[in-house]
Amino acid sequence: MKSLVLAEKPSVGRDIAKALNVSNEKNGYIENQHYIITWALGHLVTNATPEQYDKTYQQWRLEALPIIPKHMKTVVIGKTRKQFNTVQHLLKRDDVKEIIIATDAGREGELVARLILDKVRVKKPLKRLWISSVTTKAIQQGFRNLKDAKHYYPLYQAALARSEADWIVGINATRALTTRYDAQLSLGRVQTPTIKLIQQRQEEIKNFKPETYYTMEVKVNDVPFKLVQTQREYDLQKLEQFGEKLKHQSMVIKTIKDKEKKSYPGRLFNLTDLQQAAYQRYKISAKQTLNALQSLYERHKVLTYPRTDSNYLTTDMVGTLKERLQAVMGTEYKTYAQTLMKKQFTYRLSCINNQKVSDHHAIIPTEVRPYMDDLGANEKRIYLLVVQRFLEVLSDPYIYSERQILGEMEHASFLYKSIETKQLGFKALHHDAPTTQVKIPFHQGEHVKVSNVNVQSHQTTPPAYFNEGTLLKAMERPDQFFNLNDKHSAETLKATGGIGTVATRADIIEKLFKMNAIESQDGKLKVTSKGAQILSLAPQELTSPLLTAEWEDKLLKIEKGTYQRQQFIDEMKQFTIRVIQTIKESDQKYKHDNLTSAECPTCGKFMLKVKTKNGSMLVCQDPSCKTKKDVKTQTKARCPKCKKRLTKFGTGGQATYRCVCGHTETQAQMNQRLKSKGKDKVSHRDMKKYMKDDELDNNPFKDALKGLKL
Repeated sequence: MKSLVLAEKPSVGRDIAKALNVSNEKNGYIENQHYIITWALGHLVTNATPEQYDKTYQQWRLEALPIIPKHMKTVVIGKTRKQFNTVQHLLKRDDVKEIIIATDAGREGELVARLILDKVRVKKPLKRLWISSVTTKAIQQGFRNLKDAKHYYPLYQAALARSEADWIVGINATRALTTRYDAQLSLGRVQTPTIKLIQQRQEEIKNFKPETYYTMEVKVNDVPFKLVQTQREYDLQKLEQFGEKLKHQSMVIKTIKDKEKKSYPGRLFNLTDLQQAAYQRYKISAKQTLNALQSLYERHKVLTYPRTDSNYLTTDMVGTLKERLQAVMGTEYKTYAQTLMKKQFTYRLSCINNQKVSDHHAIIPTEVRPYMDDLGANEKRIYLLVVQRFLEVLSDPYIYSERQILGEMEHASFLYKSIETKQLGFKALHHDAPTTQVKIPFHQGEHVKVSNVNVQSHQTTPPAYFNEGTLLKAMERPDQFFNLNDKHSAETLKATGGIGTVATRADIIEKLFKMNAIESQDGKLKVTSKGAQILSLAPQELTSPLLTAEWEDKLLKIEKGTYQRQQFIDEMKQFTIRVIQTIKESDQKYKHDNLTSAECPTCGKFMLKVKTKNGSMLVCQDPSCKTKKDVKTQTKARCPKCKKRLTKFGTGGQATYRCVCGHTETQAQMNQRLKSKGKDKVSHRDMKKYMKDDELDNNPFKDALKGLKL
């Protein structure tokens, strides 16, 4: 009899096979006398679309809403049906005595496996592999400690509840908004509050009124002493008059205090912290960081599981720290790692805290030594960020002596601070490690002459625009940005991790860019006209982060078995009914800021000009009308004069090709150019070689009915 292992991806399946010495590879699985290892391709089963419940839903009609199925259906995803059939056949084999779920160790990984098992309707003993890295050692250790899968059933219930609720609210809200306002719009419990966050910051900056305030600095023996102020001084004349009194006076040194201080490194990275650090240092987007991490985890196996919200490790990991240090010897941090190898680590390390690790610990290096030349540019940067923070946390603190010299004259106090480094500690890993300042020879009670008085002006500054890094942190702690009415709401938001999850926030930001709700101007995130209108048209409940906090709170309770999934779904159905009714009763209008004077040849309505990846096109403003026309498209065809790419304007035989150098040719001339390459007839395939696939950048319908993330 055999154990069937179900992984989430082929790469992980092969890693498991390698760790268990399973080598007989077949079509869609690997087998030996003890194990059959197969895999999903991400999701193989998903929620049915509205039209799969009833074909009348193919047409989007406001009066048909809300769509609330009595029982939610799932369907096999068409493009991966072949692999589903393989998995189904393997699950039903008579020689399979048990099933081991080896999908990602988390809520969504549990959903991937359980949806397949529910669809196949297989009833065999279930076990769960729960690991945080896919190295051979971690996999073998995990198989020695397999868990009874029943302990993870509540996790599946929470994932299923989230998936079904997102479908019920998302499908209905998107269809209602789109049909009510004749515009391609979508709403969600996560994406809409995120737009609101950006808009609020934008308004703060717009309404900010700068104020000028003043400080004073006096020099004694070329040493700058700052006037001690309990509050900002806005009266320039007052400070200047005071400065005149101080010129050529003597200041008495009242106290000289030396105090030893310690500074500690930041915590180990969770996903959000790492995404923020990568953006701040390298301007790598949140999505790019996650993609690099996924590759470093799955392909290169040099980092642990990336989708974690923890900054800590567990006590049982202390014994693995030196193996991980050994692995980073192949990087530029070799010297620091060698030094740390001499230390003795205990569970008293600040990064060890069992209570602050739920599903997965912080992101740290594995025991696998990387081949740095095999890593892509972003992969290398992300890996070294993690290595640096890992080494910092294991290093000694930065110790320094701070000297404070306090002087006094005219009943005012003046302060000078200097720092003397005692021990660099973790700061030795920094390129900008602090340097010791020269000690100034002052003595308590000494009278010293003032050589210069300088009044300096400053301006208050508005808060900074969000960038991708700071937006991630704001999504994690929206209670610090939204004006919430009660303490309980703020506590709920804080406890549930804010807007979205650590694993979905990058996708949310990416989606907002694609649907043209937000834009980045020199790294500054701003709400577009479309995004602002979505906020004004959306029911207020969907613009507040409280809804997602309440959802997440209940999902966590479902995970713990203290709340029923069906009760949660019933509440979501009632909420959806209210939202749809609010949209139906609205008398607001949506104003297209990209409306043209061109009429749709199909229905006669005016068309919209939208951006595509390679140019722009006209699409009908009526979402039910699929008519679209190319306006201009960047092609792969080269200008015969300057060799730059030509831009195509128009379609069919009337199309023209233009270059920035001024060269122009017609479609007929382009056809002739292709014929001259040795072909009598220009096929559609030939033309494709000169064109890039055109796709709407800001089309929210692309994912409206599949993989919709609210």
